[in-house]
Amino acid sequence: MQTQLAGANQSQAATQLAGRRSNAQTRQAAKRGCRSRTAVRAESKDITFDQDARKRMQIGINKLADAVGVTLGPRGRNVVLEQAYGVPQVINDGVSIARAIELEDAVENAGAQLIKEVAGRTNDAAGDGTTTASVLAREMIHFGLQAVSAGANPIAVKKGIDKTCAFLVEKLREKAQQISGPKDIKSVATISAGNDELVGTMIAEALDKVGADGVLSIETSNSLETTVEVQEGMEIDRGYISPQFITNQERMTVEMENCRVLVSDQKIEQMKDILPVLEQITRQNQPLLIVTEDITGEALATLVVNKLRGILNVVAIKAPGFGERRKALLQDIAIVTGAEYISKDLGMKIADTQMEQLGIARKVKVISNSTTLIADAANKEDISMRVKQIKKELSETDSVYDTEKLSERIAKLAGGVAVIKVGAATETELEDRKLRIEDAKNATFAAVEEGIVPGGGAVFLHLSELVSGFKDSLPLGEEQLGAEIVFKSLSAPARLIANNAGVEGDVIVEKLFGQAWEQGYNAMDDRIENLMEAGIIDPAKVTRSALMNACGIAGIMLTTQAVMVEKKDPKSAANAQAAMGGMGAGGMPAGMTM
Repeated sequence: MQTQLAGANQSQAATQLAGRRSNAQTRQAAKRGCRSRTAVRAESKDITFDQDARKRMQIGINKLADAVGVTLGPRGRNVVLEQAYGVPQVINDGVSIARAIELEDAVENAGAQLIKEVAGRTNDAAGDGTTTASVLAREMIHFGLQAVSAGANPIAVKKGIDKTCAFLVEKLREKAQQISGPKDIKSVATISAGNDELVGTMIAEALDKVGADGVLSIETSNSLETTVEVQEGMEIDRGYISPQFITNQERMTVEMENCRVLVSDQKIEQMKDILPVLEQITRQNQPLLIVTEDITGEALATLVVNKLRGILNVVAIKAPGFGERRKALLQDIAIVTGAEYISKDLGMKIADTQMEQLGIARKVKVISNSTTLIADAANKEDISMRVKQIKKELSETDSVYDTEKLSERIAKLAGGVAVIKVGAATETELEDRKLRIEDAKNATFAAVEEGIVPGGGAVFLHLSELVSGFKDSLPLGEEQLGAEIVFKSLSAPARLIANNAGVEGDVIVEKLFGQAWEQGYNAMDDRIENLMEAGIIDPAKVTRSALMNACGIAGIMLTTQAVMVEKKDPKSAANAQAAMGGMGAGGMPAGMTM
């Protein structure tokens, strides 16, 4: 009996052990299955080395620089860009052309992307000069690769290029002249807009009205004409809370003069919160603008009833912005109107507000979605300090959105906003004109910021004459080679401007060597003259950005030893083509047109 029981126990134990082993094996198999399902297979790469890599990248660089270079100068040509849908774009803007270029050969495309980076960085820094930067970079890379192929140490050559660049930037800052008046602004804008004097005149007038801290906005016009509208005073993107506040029924607007202004970040719901202020306003018999987080319930009803009875002349609007930006905007409004900001963070209450804490606006106009304040009561020192504070924030931010909003705040505080409404007969012409005006606007602000230098590529030519003296101060022969590369490259913009004008560029460059700093080639009139007097000038900031970015990317290119790109799979390309199935150009079904 005991023997049978022991045998049964052994059999049961063996069965359980086998079951556990089976379960363990099943789990391991499942894990292996999971691993196989989630495994990531990297795409294979093509790797190109040394001379072959640099040569193929240079082909891509030349293709992009040639496409962009045809637009340089007053007699430069346009480039047609195919669009996925709609009519092609005909443009003269260097950075837009560069961004549109994608080459079929992956290594060539890598070289083109480097020059695209030069154009993009120059555009971000100065808003203009992208074509010049691309042409300079191409020349520096060309001469640099020649030196490296001949056995020069690329690291030492790069050091020479960097040192020469720093020296020339310092000389450029020394020789730059400050803007002297509207005439210089008009000249800068005209040259940057492709010798369009109408654009130059408009931008000069707009900047004269809004000031150096103002904002120029570019919009599409509803008509064929291009016009400038200057918005005087501070505009707030909030309208009246209730249409019962309207004073001009025909225009559906609230209009007030010599108006008191209450600025607070508090929400008003109870009548007792606002009543003391209203009593003081009634005794003074003055209009009142209330800017708060919100007014609702009993407080809003009290304002509306007293407005309709003619006891009060009042209008209420919600505070603009959101979060921390709302508080900053309310403080701006308080500074402009000379009001005291009634902040709940400081424990202040609207019910305790006195007349001395209210601001004054000479004129107020409120519509359904915006409010315009014109105030003269502000302390100029307070506004100046506030502008400096915002400029400091602006210099520390990398966000495009924050940059735009901070610039708007500066404009509302110190200057104003000018809107250039661009009109044209066709969509193609409109896009080209908008890009030209955008370039002219950016060049104008760059000129105001860092001054002006002779245009027409002459400034680079005259800077190159300073390189020979600096080259001798470099300790290593290969660093001197880097300085020589910069010297040879700096004549490229002037040469290309002359070539685009139908003149032999090398002859013009030879004539300009040894001339005074202001002398240069006027490609429009085909003569050598004093460019500063002729109004052919460039912003120093644009010139500096183009030079620095070209030198930077040339140094990177020279120290490149290998290029890795994804290997093209013929099967995947064939599958993609098959998936298009009967689709024509631009993604349209075959046989159909737009």
